[in-house]
Amino acid sequence: MSASALPTSVDALEELLTSRGYLAERSLATVTFLALRMGRPLFLEGEAGVGKTEIAKVLSAALGRKLIRLQCYEGLDVASAVYEWSSAAQMIAIRLAEASGDTDRDQLASDIFAERFLIKRPLLQALEPDVAGPPVLLIDELDRADEAFEAYLLEILSDFQVTIPELGTVKAPAPPIVIITSNRTREIHDALKRRCLYHWVDYPSAERELAIVKSRVPNISAKLSQQVVRFVQALRSQDFYKSPGVAETIDWATALSELDARSLTPQVVGDTLGALLKYQDDIARMQGDALQKTLKEATSET
Repeated sequence: MSASALPTSVDALEELLTSRGYLAERSLATVTFLALRMGRPLFLEGEAGVGKTEIAKVLSAALGRKLIRLQCYEGLDVASAVYEWSSAAQMIAIRLAEASGDTDRDQLASDIFAERFLIKRPLLQALEPDVAGPPVLLIDELDRADEAFEAYLLEILSDFQVTIPELGTVKAPAPPIVIITSNRTREIHDALKRRCLYHWVDYPSAERELAIVKSRVPNISAKLSQQVVRFVQALRSQDFYKSPGVAETIDWATALSELDARSLTPQVVGDTLGALLKYQDDIARMQGDALQKTLKEATSET
């Protein structure tokens, strides 16, 4: 299969993702394959750190397509997400025209709204043709954006085109591969979800997480990797403000490997909890008896 060709089966997609170090659940591989074959956006929800963003990066690399990322935030608007005009460059053009004695207002208005003065933001970039094939457009953490932007995005995803009043309509020759993620800090409207294929990305099973750790932290010992996964899985069953995601598991395993740790001990865990838990209240809870209990659960079978 060439770099830009789409996989022809779920198995082929799984192999493609695995070759890039992404060990996807079968259900995620299936819905991703269908999104690619049907040309539909893929909407991924789940806790932070479970691999939603990573799948867009891996698809981009595996398919040889450009990755265009739109990071959402409160107050995100068209100027930041789609396009804006370079007012500074336009002003310079006006001054130069005036200095040369060019006073044709209609011609000047046409000149300063030429494409060379257009600043293309991620959504407009994603509509442009590319010799490698349509890019992968990652719309990350859509739940952080305002509902007004969500409504505008709905319009773009319907036709994959943008109308620029001064230039006309820009339409994608072929729809980009769209991955939308949400950490579910608020609900996304049904109207947008209906245009997508949906999947909830859950925490992996212990077996799969162990395979992920071994893949991403190859130098870690078999004993320590098992203890790490058991410890993290035990943490997720408790009531923390923010349970560790797979990304944190990998970070922690990497940190322990860098310290040449051979086994989990109260000292080692206490010194490295900041790689796993990111809130002081959660770290404070994982002390004393709570730490001993979880540690015993993680190390008793090894």
